[in-house]
Amino acid sequence: MAWFRVKLSEAEQEIVKEEQECHPNLHVRKRMLVLWLLHCEVTREKAASIAGVGRATVQRWVAAYRDGGLDALRQWDVQGPEGELASYRDQIIEMFTQQPASTVAEAAERIYQKTGVRRGLTQVRKFLKSLGLKWQRVRAIPVPPKKVWMNMFASRACFSTNN
Repeated sequence: MAWFRVKLSEAEQEIVKEEQECHPNLHVRKRMLVLWLLHCEVTREKAASIAGVGRATVQRWVAAYRDGGLDALRQWDVQGPEGELASYRDQIIEMFTQQPASTVAEAAERIYQKTGVRRGLTQVRKFLKSLGLKWQRVRAIPVPPKKVWMNMFASRACFSTNN
């Protein structure tokens, strides 16, 4: 196969310059940097060392650009492995919306009783946050003071003003 030279059109150059600086994903910004360097006739090895990636990675990115254009380089669909609790998502959401847990330890114990999967407190906290559940601060409901206390404070106030 012949060596593919990267030559960007004027419109592509503007897009690459913009996304090289402003794209929200760091990996896409690196890809745009490499593409710009290759457009400026920097060698693939030099572009790889500037971007901090391997030459084979640059080759994959060039192949993706050749086959799919800029849209192929903008994609970042990397997903991590699914955990054991993922299959119980709906049940856990239902359980905690019906009766919220007051602590993470209580949530971990209830998840263990429901699913048989034991996880640490940090993992439970992250899992529940990924489900969209939020911890809510609970405070005491203010109660008006009893009349006995109010009379005592009123009498002290009277004493302090008379003295």
